[in-house]
Amino acid sequence: IAAAGLDVFEGEPKVHPDLLTVPNVVLTPHIASATMRTRMAMAMLAADNVIACLTRGEALTPLNPEVARA
Repeated sequence: IAAAGLDVFEGEPKVHPDLLTVPNVVLTPHIASATMRTRMAMAMLAADNVIACLTRGEALTPLNPEVARA
């Protein structure tokens, strides 16, 4: 690999210190999804989840469905 761009790191929020000194690596703080299209889709999904909770009593994409069912 000649170079790498990394947006997600094992053990976040900490970044392994060795990565900070690699000259052919670019590190970004979770901005890979920072496009207008992606952010709009994220906002719409959040709104759809709120509507689903209010109308059906259950989110469309729950993070922990086992808790929601309890």
